[in-house]
Amino acid sequence: MLSSRINSDHPVPAVRRACAAGSFSWTVKVAIFMTNFSLATALQPKVRTSPNVRRKRAVVHGRWPVLLIFLPPALLLFSIFVILPMGEAAWYSLYKWSGYGIPTEFVGLRNFQVLFKNDAFLTALKNNALIIVVSILLQIPLAIWLATMLANKIAGVVLFRLIFFLPYVLAEVAAGLIWRFVYDGDYGLFASIAGLLGMETPYVLADKDLAMYAVLAVIVWKYFGFHMMLFIAGLQSLDKSILEAAEIDGATGWQKFRYVTLPLLASTLRLSVFFAVVGSLQLFDMIMPLTGGGPFNATQTMVTFLFNFGVARMQVGLGSAVGVVLFVICVTLAFGYKRIFMRND
Repeated sequence: MLSSRINSDHPVPAVRRACAAGSFSWTVKVAIFMTNFSLATALQPKVRTSPNVRRKRAVVHGRWPVLLIFLPPALLLFSIFVILPMGEAAWYSLYKWSGYGIPTEFVGLRNFQVLFKNDAFLTALKNNALIIVVSILLQIPLAIWLATMLANKIAGVVLFRLIFFLPYVLAEVAAGLIWRFVYDGDYGLFASIAGLLGMETPYVLADKDLAMYAVLAVIVWKYFGFHMMLFIAGLQSLDKSILEAAEIDGATGWQKFRYVTLPLLASTLRLSVFFAVVGSLQLFDMIMPLTGGGPFNATQTMVTFLFNFGVARMQVGLGSAVGVVLFVICVTLAFGYKRIFMRND
């Protein structure tokens, strides 16, 4: 009777009717109920997840333990050494404070007013802008030009790469000291060359009209090798078949560079400009041994001004105001540049 009922109708409703009619003992009913449950489960459609969803779930579930282990120490260190000093600098900028004891003389925004009326700080702003312009218009084109010549695998190319990259490896303080001796008007290289040519010895670093140009020359010499290596890496990753196709079409060397190579290096170029701008705003440790910000504050940058007028003269409130201004400029330029020019990189 059971087999006829199960075969005559859908198995799940047939078992249910048999249990309701009371035709079986409780043991058989339990067994039939379990069979009913297993049949219903087997007959339900299976929901399949896509491979991408399964992969994302695996990544998320595998990432949480790593985040829980490594993220808290990193956040703690970042908060102690970055977030907290930034907050303290913003707080100190509202006080007139020498650095001793607890700041009590609240002056509000007076430090910022004094700052933007200071001729030395305005000179520092102009110098930072000048460094950015020279880095973009002179340093980066020089790096691209050398990279196009040194990207190919030819004899001796590694040696030339090493020679041009060596100034960047040299410490900034050491570079400043070396060029201070080079520019020395009594015993330096410039003095020796002027003596050989029978010219009057130039005291470049003592001339307020020439000192900043001397500093710019050192900056280009120091950092163009870094940008050159960036462009060499970008050139070596290009598809050679595109350049070969341009040659077959009769393109000249300049046309290949202008219409093929340069557009393909666009992402590397944007990255190089970003490094040049941010590095120009933070320039400090090479200028201090070279000129110290002199003569007559002619070579001050914002960071050297912060040290000379804030730390050295014990005006911590004014120095903190400089730090706040520098932070706002750096963050605005970095995020604005990233959003406008590097949005798809």
